[in-house]
Amino acid sequence: MADAVLVQPLSGVNRAPLLGAVIILAATLFLAANLHALLPFNAWGRVLLTPEEGNLRQLMARDVLLPRFAVALCCGAGLGLAGTLFQQVLRNPLAEPSTLGVFAGAKCSLVVATLWAPQLLVLGWDFAALIGATAAILLVFALSARRGFSPLSLILSGLVVSLSLGSFGSMLMMTHFDAVNDLYVWEAGSLVQNSWSTTLGLLPRLAVALAAAALLSRRLALLDLDEAGARSLGVPLLSTRLLGLGIAVVLSAMIAAAVGLIGFVGLAAPTIARHAGARLFGERLLTAPLIGAGLLAVTDQALVLMTGGVEVPAGAITAIFGAPLLIWLMRQISPAAEGPAPSGPTAQAFPMAVTDRSKILLGFALLLVIAVALFVGRTPEGWHIAFGGDFADLMPWRLPRVAAAAMAGLMLALAGLLIQKITGNALASPELLGVSSGAGIFLILAAFLLPPMDRVSMALFASCGAFAMLMTVLWLSRRSTFSSEHLLLTGVALGSIVASMLTYLTALGDPRILNVLVWLSGSTYAVTPGQAAFACLPALAALAIVPFVSRWLAILPLGRAASAGLGVPEWQSRILLLLVAAVLTGAATVLAGPLSFVGLMGPHLARLSGFRKPVAQAYAAALIGAALMVLADWIGRTVAFPWQVPAGLVSTVIGGAFYAALLARR
Repeated sequence: MADAVLVQPLSGVNRAPLLGAVIILAATLFLAANLHALLPFNAWGRVLLTPEEGNLRQLMARDVLLPRFAVALCCGAGLGLAGTLFQQVLRNPLAEPSTLGVFAGAKCSLVVATLWAPQLLVLGWDFAALIGATAAILLVFALSARRGFSPLSLILSGLVVSLSLGSFGSMLMMTHFDAVNDLYVWEAGSLVQNSWSTTLGLLPRLAVALAAAALLSRRLALLDLDEAGARSLGVPLLSTRLLGLGIAVVLSAMIAAAVGLIGFVGLAAPTIARHAGARLFGERLLTAPLIGAGLLAVTDQALVLMTGGVEVPAGAITAIFGAPLLIWLMRQISPAAEGPAPSGPTAQAFPMAVTDRSKILLGFALLLVIAVALFVGRTPEGWHIAFGGDFADLMPWRLPRVAAAAMAGLMLALAGLLIQKITGNALASPELLGVSSGAGIFLILAAFLLPPMDRVSMALFASCGAFAMLMTVLWLSRRSTFSSEHLLLTGVALGSIVASMLTYLTALGDPRILNVLVWLSGSTYAVTPGQAAFACLPALAALAIVPFVSRWLAILPLGRAASAGLGVPEWQSRILLLLVAAVLTGAATVLAGPLSFVGLMGPHLARLSGFRKPVAQAYAAALIGAALMVLADWIGRTVAFPWQVPAGLVSTVIGGAFYAALLARR
């Protein structure tokens, strides 16, 4: 495994045990406040021993609040232990169950098992979750192997796997809502309990995992040395790493099966322990679980106290606080630790050349996809091809939807190409850089803080959010000269904040969240003809601008020196192109949601088709993006009829596989 530059502790004195004890004490004080809200202090002892029959407050204290606190301690400790093992084995300070795709694999596996293999759930959810978690981390290793398992490429692969598997699981949940509706609460990472059974089930498993890690601790500690030094001391590296990873994956799967997806605790606990002075692995092995237990318990009990009975999943809150931590840690890793720098778009060799046949095939593919979307569909009687009167009756419904999807795909692909040219990074796109997520954040704020808006106002507001997020991501990545891993990890981390905000707002039950969910799911089924016509304006305007900025698009990827030498006004050109990309992303997000991967797939497929000159490449990417989004919308309309699967969700699943293939090639 490639070495990472680990963040050094602030002090030589190990204050991690004291810090963990202080956090747990704070959690206990919050618990006491919540208990006092239910019962007077003098009744606490009697409640634990002999609660009165029919006394709801006493039963809630004994069988709801206290088990919840105990489960939080167990899960926090387990996540802290799993994160410590992942980071030690992989020598990667960014590793934890959610960044490595373990939780997404567990979610996907549980959904599949619930729908098609319920016999796997007879003895509990642990086994099904473990299958998915193991498959996910093996996929992550396969994607990052060609980069030597460098720290950032490993985590980037994990986050891409998380996006893809998470979207696939969400698509299955939407199309089989009645069968898997219990998984919605579980997915959010809720610690709600109604008995002590979960605690009693977790305690022995956590004890076994801790004992196994302790027995392996000497061998794991020697992984701090380089491979030659560890081998000279007789450490069997392969078996040590496999055993350490096995303990961490099994523990993560068991916690996910018990309480759901609680991210970033496994990242925060070892990091805090290291900064508190736990230099040695043995010290972190003991103190990180202590700190993790305190962090999760204090977060959950504070939420219970502040919300006054409104259930807010702890998993959503830990992700909101954990994403900035991921960005900060990522910036502490020196560029030298990332492995070989990826090739930019101008350095890739594409042997194909553009021919008239390529142009004809591209145009024919777009027309074919549009024709299928307009003419072919499903009815209660089965598949149906509309002709004559049927076609005329369906056009008012299908045509606006197809037009909106096409314009959304066109704008995202064109925005992706502009961002790739600005950064010189072939893996950049509005979705992966968090630009679409910035638009989503502003839409959420608008829904809750401003009066109702029409689509035009929403698009303008979303464009402001997209531009602000794009500038933030570029500023945060300037230290690494906009390397692929730093750019993409920053964007994905910021995007996770949007998902956490949605989970939190959904838990509040506010009816305004329904509009936000429609916007951000990427569904086009409610688009009106007027809205579809409006979507054409920014798309056509951007296409008209491309010929006038073609020289910039050809020169900017060559770098600052080349741009200055060839007379390109670098600052002005970049800001103008960023504004265009932000407006396109904001308008497309209103139609297709913040995730789709079309902004990545369109430019790449255009290059692979042989379109290399800036203008031709931009127009080809736009047409391919339009075709991809129309196809995704048609699949979403028909794959689970009469249910509607949002086009953004379908294209995310397709795009995740495409992105994984790109990582494997690179």
